[in-house]
Amino acid sequence: MSPPVPLALVHDYLTQQGGAERVVLALATAHPGAPLFTSLYDPGETFPAFRACDVRVLPLDRVAAFRHHHRLSLPLLAPSFSRLVVDAEVTVCSSSGWAHGARVTGRKIVYCHTPARWLYQRDRYLAGASPLAAGGLAVLAPALRRWDRRAASTAHRYLVNSRVVRDRVAAAYGIEAAVVPPPVDIDAAGPRTPPADLDPGFLLCVARLLPYKNVEAVVEAFAHLPHERLVVVGSGPRAGAVTAGAPPNVTVLGRVDDAGLRWLYGASAGLVAASYEDFGLTPVEAAAFGRPTAALRWGGYLDTVEEGATGVFFDAPAPGPIAEGVRRLLGGTWPAGHLIAHARRFSTERFVAAVDAVIEEERREL
Repeated sequence: MSPPVPLALVHDYLTQQGGAERVVLALATAHPGAPLFTSLYDPGETFPAFRACDVRVLPLDRVAAFRHHHRLSLPLLAPSFSRLVVDAEVTVCSSSGWAHGARVTGRKIVYCHTPARWLYQRDRYLAGASPLAAGGLAVLAPALRRWDRRAASTAHRYLVNSRVVRDRVAAAYGIEAAVVPPPVDIDAAGPRTPPADLDPGFLLCVARLLPYKNVEAVVEAFAHLPHERLVVVGSGPRAGAVTAGAPPNVTVLGRVDDAGLRWLYGASAGLVAASYEDFGLTPVEAAAFGRPTAALRWGGYLDTVEEGATGVFFDAPAPGPIAEGVRRLLGGTWPAGHLIAHARRFSTERFVAAVDAVIEEERREL
């Protein structure tokens, strides 16, 4: 019988490029010998660097439709992770609802991006979903909530990405979690390539085009700002609606590569961020380039924007308040040195060091 591996990682699914995937990639890169267990893996849709990792998929991955539309697998994810047994001294589960259900032979650390939105924020999560999908989840919710709370109770340590998620974990599970900000890894000194014919000085919005990201409200706000320009970066199911509603001073680019995103951040006058975010990633990225943010006063942005120092807040994701926030942003003075120093607080090195310290503490409990 083989001895347990020193460290293993578990993640919900690797089918997209988002903040949660950046978290587990940072851990996998820092610990190249650690196996990474996940339900679904689509190498073409997530970060290419995962190709160098020891990714081990669950049987669900055999169904191609699930890899391309992970929400279709929702009724099967809980039992699938419940059947997963990870033989490791310490297992770190990167979870927004499923990975924390894995069974382990050693110590379990959960890094929680948020308690499951489909259980605790259903209206927001299901905005735009079909009545059939919403009705199906309503039927499953009581059993899934019981499963979710049992899964949470099996962790030896809970880590979270922001204060708002810490409060949600306390409300959902009665667990006191420690805040460890996730890594924001954007190389401001890397190559920059203009992704389109754009003059510098525009406002930038970087978000997946989903209902809870509120990009349509940002676009509509620029109808009230005819002398300013907005560039939107992102793709998703609301792309058609965002493009259709865009006034002439708004450019929608879709997805861009890293060199294009660096150029956009550096050439912008600032960022507009109106999403309901668990962790406010994009304001930190903008700050790395010395650019301030006008952000929604909600959720993770409260941890990543310093009002009056790295940006301003608006109080509702509606065109009027967003437009007023942009005006205040453009009327402010934002020293680049302070913004860049603020961004360094969220480095990958700090994140890995903080998680590694917890891993070693748990290993001493064996």
